[in-house]
Amino acid sequence: MLNTFKAATPEALREIAEEMRVRQTKHFILLFSMGSQFDHLIVQQLAKLGVFAVVADPSSVSAEDVKKAAPAGIILSGGPASVFNEPPPFDNTIFDLGIPTLGVCLGFQMWAKHVGAPVTPHEKREFGVHTLKTIGNDALFEDVAEESPVLETHGDSVEESSALTNLGSTDNTPVAAGRHKNLWGVQFHPEVTDTVEGAKIYENFMQICGITDRFPAHSVAQQKISELSSKVGGKKVLLALSGGSDSSVVAYLLKEAGARLKGVYIRGIDRPDDEAFVNQYFASQEWIDVEIVDATDKFLAALAGKVGMREKRLAMRGVYTKVLEEEVKQFDADFIAQGTLYTDLRESGMGHDTGARIAEIKIHHNTGITFSIPELQPLADQVKDSARGIGRDIGVPEDLLVRHPFPGPGLVVRIEGEVTAESLRVARAIDGIYIEELRASDLYKTVWQAGATLTHSRHTESKGDGAGLGHVVALWAVWSVNGFTARFAQLPYDFLEKVSRRITNEVREVGAVVYRISDKPPATIEWG
Repeated sequence: MLNTFKAATPEALREIAEEMRVRQTKHFILLFSMGSQFDHLIVQQLAKLGVFAVVADPSSVSAEDVKKAAPAGIILSGGPASVFNEPPPFDNTIFDLGIPTLGVCLGFQMWAKHVGAPVTPHEKREFGVHTLKTIGNDALFEDVAEESPVLETHGDSVEESSALTNLGSTDNTPVAAGRHKNLWGVQFHPEVTDTVEGAKIYENFMQICGITDRFPAHSVAQQKISELSSKVGGKKVLLALSGGSDSSVVAYLLKEAGARLKGVYIRGIDRPDDEAFVNQYFASQEWIDVEIVDATDKFLAALAGKVGMREKRLAMRGVYTKVLEEEVKQFDADFIAQGTLYTDLRESGMGHDTGARIAEIKIHHNTGITFSIPELQPLADQVKDSARGIGRDIGVPEDLLVRHPFPGPGLVVRIEGEVTAESLRVARAIDGIYIEELRASDLYKTVWQAGATLTHSRHTESKGDGAGLGHVVALWAVWSVNGFTARFAQLPYDFLEKVSRRITNEVREVGAVVYRISDKPPATIEWG
């Protein structure tokens, strides 16, 4: 878990003071993590501005703790709770301390209710990108466009009230931003890239908090290499190596840290070109030994009879863990490493260790596993774009960094229903055609991620002189930066037509092809 401020103990206050000394700053922001999928993006956004953020536990930190810690400002993140019927744990007297406070989504609703503004469930909820229209000239929106796109994901909303000043609205949210004395709130998420003016809004709030001394920028990559060197220099590290960007970045970090490295690639539920990338970029390197383990039969045996996405993820993870444990023993490894991102932790219901409820979006294969040796997760505080940035700093080949993200459970989550040898064959074939055509059409690098899902829906088909039923294949592609949010990619119709024709012609089991046009939120990027 990530370090969290739980009380103003002498030890905690000393740690904060020491961190500020190292960063050469006199100020910090206290961020109450309310369980949002995006809360670590706030930490990263503040870091880009040179502002130190201390993550706080809303269930244990009191107003007295806050006064002792003396932050320059306070931010409350969003979260899955509802102030209407599930008030989250929090000492509301913190709002009365006079410290500049910014509430994001749930955080806004919390202080609005505290000062007497109604917060109610709306029939017209907002998920996705909407247009914010600012009202007035408040400092929070200084130099921000009067109309700009913002990312919203909420069911409850703050109502018009004399208890606060309305600072902005969207089509379905009359009060999308508000203020009451030292309290500011926004119903949207400024920390995500879909909110175009988000960085400026956070900068404005830093100005409101009077934070003028920003800590110097430093190389995250070099810091991580230094930390890893003290642990793994000259020691054996087993790395789960997929050929994707995250595990590749970890491989290069461990290389620079002086680890004796072995990469294990697990075959069985992978894409057509995953193994090829591992062989091309790692198999011939002197600084890493690579072993290919074929676990196809083990995966199929574990997945037999499983139809739900969660139970399939858990079944896959069981095989994955067992294979790695066997390799740990054979290699006599001192450590095991994975390319786990903060995104993976958060979607698995993990992340900052607080008493706020965190929704489990999906179980990831690389989180919550107990191995027999210590585990290294060098990227657990990073998201996709920042991890790629680290990779570029240390010379990871660009072809590896720009590969589309791919789920650890592989084709398991791109097959609806039971995973069989036959469904794996079909899923691999349609994925291969889709990615091949994306590359051939120079579209691969224009989208963040793309996939083909083999659904269990059947469509009547007419091929040749015969008729029958064929699988429906759902293609999808998204634009994103870090995976926390995404917009569906508007691929050209002539391209989709070509892919559809190839799939239905070349894969006899497919009867129809459709294209998904949902954003995240409300949908997740992967099918399951």
